[in-house]
Amino acid sequence: MNFQNKIKDVDRLQKEINAYRPLSFHAVTQLKEYFRIGFTYSSNAIEGNSLTEIETKIILEEGITIGGKSIREHQEAIGHSEAYDYVSSLSKSRIITEKIIKELHRIFYYRIDEKNAGKYRKTVVFISGTDYIPPKPEEVPYRMKKLSDSIPSMREKYHPVEYSAILHGELVTIHPFVDGNGRTARLVMNVALLQEDYVITIIPPILRREYIYCLEKYNKGKPRDFINFISAMVYETQKEYLRLLEALNSGIPKNRKNKGTPKNPL
Repeated sequence: MNFQNKIKDVDRLQKEINAYRPLSFHAVTQLKEYFRIGFTYSSNAIEGNSLTEIETKIILEEGITIGGKSIREHQEAIGHSEAYDYVSSLSKSRIITEKIIKELHRIFYYRIDEKNAGKYRKTVVFISGTDYIPPKPEEVPYRMKKLSDSIPSMREKYHPVEYSAILHGELVTIHPFVDGNGRTARLVMNVALLQEDYVITIIPPILRREYIYCLEKYNKGKPRDFINFISAMVYETQKEYLRLLEALNSGIPKNRKNKGTPKNPL
């Protein structure tokens, strides 16, 4: 279950993506809504939400309740979509703070459990399917502050893909919230990527087993497999992003001069 590091390939595709920038308003709108559905569906499905991608689209775009699905599953879709908007709003800065992480969790989770939304857990938690035990609740505030304080140096030290993967892995390792940690970690990872001009990255539910396996190794102090896994997910999402860009920009020369690398609008 080993994944090859794809950072060199990611850098190559990033140059191709940058050649299309700046994007038109139409392209930005289309891409933003496309990835809203895909990211919301996949991130929730990894955690056991049974909504399909089409059902997620119907809930978010038409506000229709899907028969046979739980209230919580609908709440997860709506909450994640709202958190996605917050992620997008953060893309123009280069700041990720403890307050931002808590706010991402609050936006996603307040419909489900308003009392615990955006607040660190006060109880011991276990991660199903693994023997890893997260820090005790009294350790969480210190661990989160330490992580938050280290973000600027991590950003400077690592390649953006490595940095985003480490941030994701550290959050899951700390497991600061009573629930919703995985989705919050994936949201934060994407804030980190967008702030460095990379694309929203999706982890397909079909790779859930591989994703959890690599996270377990990260939890136990072996980060390389998880970094490689995330690099592969960024690469695959970039390929999809380029496919969409080519369709949206048909007739526009692909090798037109790059006008710089403006902040990612998604």
